[in-house]
Amino acid sequence: MFFRFLFAVPVIALFCLPASAGQYDAQFRQFLKSDVAPAARQAGVSQATLDRELKGLTPDTSLPGLVGPGGKGKPPKINFQAEFKSPARYFRDSQFNALVPRGRSLMKQHASALSRIEAKYGVPRRIILAIWARESGYGSAKIPYDAIRVLATQAFMGQRPEFFKGELIAGLKILQNGDVSRTGMKSSWGGAMGQPQFLPSSFLKYAVDFDGDGKRNIWSSDVDTMASIAHYLSAHGWVKGRDWGYEVFLPENVSCTREGPDNRQAISAFVREGVRRVSGKPFPANEVNQPGNILLPAGRYGPAFIATENFYVIKDYNESDAYALFVGHLADRYGSNKGFAGKWKPMKETTRGAVRNLQQRLEGLGHDVGGADGLIGFKTRRSIGRDQEKNGFFATCWVG
Repeated sequence: MFFRFLFAVPVIALFCLPASAGQYDAQFRQFLKSDVAPAARQAGVSQATLDRELKGLTPDTSLPGLVGPGGKGKPPKINFQAEFKSPARYFRDSQFNALVPRGRSLMKQHASALSRIEAKYGVPRRIILAIWARESGYGSAKIPYDAIRVLATQAFMGQRPEFFKGELIAGLKILQNGDVSRTGMKSSWGGAMGQPQFLPSSFLKYAVDFDGDGKRNIWSSDVDTMASIAHYLSAHGWVKGRDWGYEVFLPENVSCTREGPDNRQAISAFVREGVRRVSGKPFPANEVNQPGNILLPAGRYGPAFIATENFYVIKDYNESDAYALFVGHLADRYGSNKGFAGKWKPMKETTRGAVRNLQQRLEGLGHDVGGADGLIGFKTRRSIGRDQEKNGFFATCWVG
């Protein structure tokens, strides 16, 4: 999937590589001939496909984040100025209010197809629709790039050349299979394709023809798009009959340091400790004896949740707590369009560099922060909390 700007994900300055027109064309052609073509033929791409799709191809040096041929140039600068502002911006009610009516309408429009998709893959329609909404605004987002040109450029001069060479070969296989024409094979600048924003390798594994026209069409078929999303989630372990999670009141006697999927216990055990749903309703009977874990995307500075395994299946679609929570929350709002009961409290703003320094200090004290990458995942959050408790403070599990 294509990673977008989330509140806990670095904001990359989208600088383009300075280049005069045609500067890299000859080197690019040689790269395609000597590097890409042999690997593609070995992977089963025919010479006819290579001749047809790569003929006359030039690199798109306007793409953001390019570093130079071979991926050996200087990486683009990272803007550290606004990374950890309040996630309230990411979860603005206005966004959900704009997405909910269209989602409800599409659920009615595609009711029959969604029933068949649910029956086959076991993924609820509201989750499918929420991912579709987040990825492409139910298909309304502009996805203007020639996927093959993007992938070839990224393989030639992007920051992950080997990764994108594999995706380019996968893209050539898609065209060879005939699911889409070259003109119809549109992607983002990062190579993620169509309404569900599948990279080519994901398309080959998970895209499905569900409308029966003989083509796996994630660009203009709503039904194929929804079924492909469901297939992806099912293949990544979606547990049929379980929800993604529940917003809860987390009493102070339950430490935020217990967050994380490696600290799962029966939801009934949390109930005995005083955890309760914000709705006032009991946990569903089919859930209460199933495992769950504490989820605190902003530590004690934001709403609290009990998450199920399915929350982390959504994260497999896009590796971000914020993304998965957005999807789960939007899915809930198709029913009752209400915001979180808990509030996103004002929090100390910081930078990725400062967080990395903090992580390194915590590692020096023996904490497992999940790697000093400057991002505040659950291992970093609970390590902060453990250090706070060790020094006699109430744990907030957040910076500051």
